[in-house]
Amino acid sequence: MSTSWRHRAVTRPKALDGALLVLLFAATVTGVLVTRAPASGPLTLWPGLALSALSCAALNRRRSHPLTVLAVTALCTIAVGALGYLLTPLLMGPLLVAQYETSLRTPRRTGWNSALIVTGCVVVSGLLFPSFLHSVIFTVVNPTAWILLCAALGGYRRVRREYAVARAEHADRQREEEARHRVVQERMRIARELHDVVAHHLTLADAQAGAVKHLLRTRPDQAQEIIDRLPETTAAALRELKATVGLLRHEGDPADDLAPAPGLDRLPDLVDSFAAAGLRVGVTVDGERRPLTPVLDLTAYRILQEALTNATKHGAGRTAEVRLAFAPRRLTLTVTNDTAADRTPVPSGPGSGFGLISMRERATSAGGTFHAGHRPRGGFQVVCALPLDLPPDRRDESAAP
Repeated sequence: MSTSWRHRAVTRPKALDGALLVLLFAATVTGVLVTRAPASGPLTLWPGLALSALSCAALNRRRSHPLTVLAVTALCTIAVGALGYLLTPLLMGPLLVAQYETSLRTPRRTGWNSALIVTGCVVVSGLLFPSFLHSVIFTVVNPTAWILLCAALGGYRRVRREYAVARAEHADRQREEEARHRVVQERMRIARELHDVVAHHLTLADAQAGAVKHLLRTRPDQAQEIIDRLPETTAAALRELKATVGLLRHEGDPADDLAPAPGLDRLPDLVDSFAAAGLRVGVTVDGERRPLTPVLDLTAYRILQEALTNATKHGAGRTAEVRLAFAPRRLTLTVTNDTAADRTPVPSGPGSGFGLISMRERATSAGGTFHAGHRPRGGFQVVCALPLDLPPDRRDESAAP
C-alpha cells in the first residue's frame, strides 16, 4: 500500500470501508451472474441481487454486532442457495467476511461454535435444496472448507492481536518496574551521600567542640585555633549538603552553584579536617597513582571519609593510618586505627551500623569487595578493594556529566 493510500485509510476510514463493501457487492453480483449463466433451469435474477445487497449492507455493523451480522448473512446465503444458485466463494463473500470478523472479535469458543453452526446450516440447506449438478463437493465440501478457513484466519488474527497486546502490556510493566528500581537506587545513593556528609561533619564538629572544652583552660591559644576552624567545617558541610540535596532538584531548576563531587584529590583537606578534631592521620600511597573515573573517585573518597569518621568516634588512640595501594586492575584502600576499650566497638557484620552498611554498599555498587573487623593484635581495620574498570552497568553513570 502506497503512502497516499495509507494516509487516506487513516484519515478516512468510513470512505475506505464503503469502497471495500462496494467491491464486495460487485464480486457477489458477479457470483450471481456466473452461477445463473450455466444453470439448467431459469433463475430469477432480482432475488439474488436483492439478497446480495442486503448481505453487503449488513456488513456495516460487523464490528459492533458480529454475531447478528453473521446470522443475517448466513440467512441470505441459505436463501440464495434455496433459489438454486450455486454457493461459490464469490456468492458467499459477505458470509465469509462476517465469519472472519466474528472469529476475530469474539472469544475463541464463540467464534468456533458460530462457524460450526453456520457450516451445519449451509450444508443442511444444500442437501435439502440442491443446486444444479447435484454434486456433494459443491453442496457440502466447498461451503464447509471456505467457512472454516475464514474462521481459522479470523482466530489466528485474534490470537496475534492478543499476543501483541500482551507483549505491549508486559513491556509497559517492565519499563515501570525498571523505572521504580532506578528511583529506589537513586534514593539509596542520595541517602548514602546524606549519611556520609552529615555523619562526617557533625562528628568533626563534635570532636572539635570537645577539644575546645578540654583545652580552653589549659591551652587557650590552641582552643582558639580550633574555634577558628569550626566555620570551615560547617561551611564544608553546608556545601556538600547543598550539592547532595541538589540531586533532588527538577531538571529545570538552576544548579550552577552546586559544588562538584569530591574525590581523592581532596584527601589532604580531609586529613587536615580530622587533624583539627584531634585525629592524626598518616597517608601512604603504594604503586603508581592513576586517574579514576568520577564514580570510582567519589566512592573511594566517601569510604575513606566514613572510615576515618568511625575512627574519630570509636578510636582509643588519636592516630589512624590510611594506605592507598594502586595495582594494575584494582585500588585497595586500608584504614587502620585503635578501638576504644570504653566505647562500643564498631561491629563487622553486614547488617549492623549504618556507616559499615554505607561503605559496603558503595564498594559493592562499584564492583569491589569490603571487609571491616578487629585485628588480632588489637585495633580496627577497614579494607576495600575497588576495580579500576567499572562494571558495565556503571560505566554509563560514570560517563554522565
